Amino acid sequence: MNFTRPLAAGLLAAAAGIAAAQTAVPEPTELVDAQHCMFCHTPDMPFLAPSFHQIADRYRDKPRAAEQLEIKLRLGGRAHWGDTPMPSAAERGGPLSRDDA
Repeated sequence: MNFTRPLAAGLLAAAAGIAAAQTAVPEPTELVDAQHCMFCHTPDMPFLAPSFHQIADRYRDKPRAAEQLEIKLRLGGRAHWGDTPMPSAAERGGPLSRDDA
């Protein structure tokens, strides 16, 4: 069973507060595949990084969640969940625009 599409869509909607009805955004699966998100993240269990559900839970009620997650997705950063920092988009699969993040 392929969880990538609903997972990525749910993460974008819940964690970043983006309405699912918005248009002009690439398919989430394309970005998840291009950025190799599933190398470290899973839908619902921690692996090398937090699960998408954990990320959604942490950022769900934060007023600046979209901005904070956009920066983290594009630039990477120091570890907030453990010892492993998130690599930048360029290191994961190529530059990521603000709109795509």
